[in-house]
Amino acid sequence: MVLNPAKREKKSQYDQKICRLLDEYHQILVVAADNVGSKQMQNIRKGLRGDSVILMGKNTMMKRSIRIHAENTGNNAIKNLIPLLAGNVGFIFTKGDLKEVREELGKYKVGAPARVGLVAPIDVVVPPGNTGLDPSQTSFFQVLNIPTKINKGTVEIVTAVELVKKGEKVGSSEAALLSKLGIKPFSYGLAVVSVYDNGTVFSPEVLDLTEDDLMEKFAGWLSNVASLSLAISFPTLAAAPHMFIHAYKNALAFAVATEYSFPQAEKVKEYLKDPSKFAVAVSEGAAAPADSGGAKEEKVEEAKKEESEESDEDLVAGLFD
Repeated sequence: MVLNPAKREKKSQYDQKICRLLDEYHQILVVAADNVGSKQMQNIRKGLRGDSVILMGKNTMMKRSIRIHAENTGNNAIKNLIPLLAGNVGFIFTKGDLKEVREELGKYKVGAPARVGLVAPIDVVVPPGNTGLDPSQTSFFQVLNIPTKINKGTVEIVTAVELVKKGEKVGSSEAALLSKLGIKPFSYGLAVVSVYDNGTVFSPEVLDLTEDDLMEKFAGWLSNVASLSLAISFPTLAAAPHMFIHAYKNALAFAVATEYSFPQAEKVKEYLKDPSKFAVAVSEGAAAPADSGGAKEEKVEEAKKEESEESDEDLVAGLFD
């Protein structure tokens, strides 16, 4: 089929636009635009104006433009976007913080009524309380098995009822009841479904991770590496401190059990030969004047701390003497 000049020119301009954006921006949010109206889209564009650009279009045209850009530039990583183009989706090219851009999109979600045949994105629960409807409207509630009572001439829902479950289609009775109650259970806007950052594609949930979360995960991985290294006796940076300590303990135990000795083991042997020295050390510590002043106590603690640090260093260094 031969395209007329106008359509060919339109496709060419679209290719040039998306290629220019792919050259300029290295961060892209892939967003779903289901049930988003034109006025709502216009407000979103205004809100993101400055460091972000929204691009919508037919998936086939967008895939074609991406392939053209990859061939022209040799940037094959950009092809990772092609599998993401499924359904009613678009691109948000941005130079800003990805998390902040996603939060900005959340400000433009609008409430929407439950239409017949619509698949519920969330559970719809009708809360208990007075509905303001007259008793003639009880038929709606009876059809849906919602317990009600008449209170002061109006229908009152007795208990909360799950009207529609997530993933189910909204029926005509459910839609009519929600409309009469003035409930708009759903909200729609541009929803981030995938994130592209310099050739890498990942889930938007990654944007919720904080530095504390990353540190916690890193500490867990480090602990696993250390445990595995110790189990198979394979030295790694994570396991090295534990290996040094275990080696020192083994050397100390060997020295205590035999005539072999080294400087760090002498003190331990001395204590084992004369346990009363433990009591002497404790009594000397208890005999220190209680009113010697805060400055003196701090100096003693600092001296002990320095002695302990030096002792630890000597223990490790002594293994290699």
